[in-house]
Amino acid sequence: MKFHRHYRKQYLIKCSLMVSMLFSPSLTYAEEARNPPSGMDTQVRINQIQVIGTHNSYRREISPVTLRWLTGLSPQAAIALDYRHDTLTAQLGHGVRQLELDIYADTEGGRYAHPKGPEWERKAGLVPENDPTPPEAMQGTDFKVMHILDIDQRSNCQPLRACLEEIRSWSDAHPDHVPVFIDLETKQDIPFGGDKLSFTKPEVFTSATYDKLDTELMEVFGRNHLITPDDVRGGSSTLDEGVRTHGWPDLAHARGKVVFLFDRPHDTARYTKDHPALRNRIIFTNARPGDPDCGFTEINEGFIGAKGNGSEAVDNKAAAISISRLVRQGYLVRTRADANTIEARTNALERREVAFKSGAQLISTDYPGFEPAPWHGYVVSFGDKLVARCNPVNAPEICRSEALEK
Repeated sequence: MKFHRHYRKQYLIKCSLMVSMLFSPSLTYAEEARNPPSGMDTQVRINQIQVIGTHNSYRREISPVTLRWLTGLSPQAAIALDYRHDTLTAQLGHGVRQLELDIYADTEGGRYAHPKGPEWERKAGLVPENDPTPPEAMQGTDFKVMHILDIDQRSNCQPLRACLEEIRSWSDAHPDHVPVFIDLETKQDIPFGGDKLSFTKPEVFTSATYDKLDTELMEVFGRNHLITPDDVRGGSSTLDEGVRTHGWPDLAHARGKVVFLFDRPHDTARYTKDHPALRNRIIFTNARPGDPDCGFTEINEGFIGAKGNGSEAVDNKAAAISISRLVRQGYLVRTRADANTIEARTNALERREVAFKSGAQLISTDYPGFEPAPWHGYVVSFGDKLVARCNPVNAPEICRSEALEK
């Protein structure tokens, strides 16, 4: 577990990085390839495989005291939070290839350093547990990584830069991995609508906040380790046109790289401002098919019987049809196999099976193969020790799942 102190701003370095990103021509795939590509890798594109991802990948186990307190306040919320993950390094080592990080802006520094949860627990007659996160990790102006501010802030890495550097270190040690997809959820809303408790108000992202985020991603990974919207758009007028015509890069030019995605549609308008069709941006937005910035979208992300995170309630039958259609059109699609521990507790497998069969490239779960649920042994895995598999909807005949990553 790695924690970092506040990183001092280096203005000239950041400016030069941003200027380079904005005005230097993107490296071509041919320039990036270490060796002339050959075989299956030149004929299988990154949208023609499937990988398993984790939901809230950074999240440690919630404090048992907090869970007891939350059960008295909202039993349904307590049930939904009863899951945890190992470190990012451990997940990657066990074959997870899509990670999700929830991030909070903290422009002035220390905004979330003194969560209100412990005081609420004391008022309920409970004795709060100490948060294992070093206090200094919550200071400074870095982006912070956590789930629900004030009550569920425990993370396996803090701040964001520490998480990114951990992923980069693993990637450098395994340069032939299929691309790792990193889903970023910008947290900007007051939890539970603020109806019952006076939560700390999260900072709203601005265009400047998104610029800062792009810069940090560039600083940690460097241009050669990223697949960006500019790479995929190519000579097309829009990203949407690019993915539906010439498509995504092949594995020969994508191994050892990462792809950043936004989890929520609420980022789109501010992130694309002055960047039409995501020109000179780093992160793919969760966009609507047909819009200029669409290369990636999410389907069936809600909950059973309830809307959530900007998504409609789960509809597996509709998802099976819509996901397959979008995959055939060239879009990258993320879906969830389970949510809020419900499918795992009841051993409801339909949503998982739809995710597999629909061709969704990114299948997110709280329970990857090495972290089974305590109920029914529920897991989401391809089996046969596969890290990735050929997409059942659009993979070419030459694709062999066992050869995607060894």
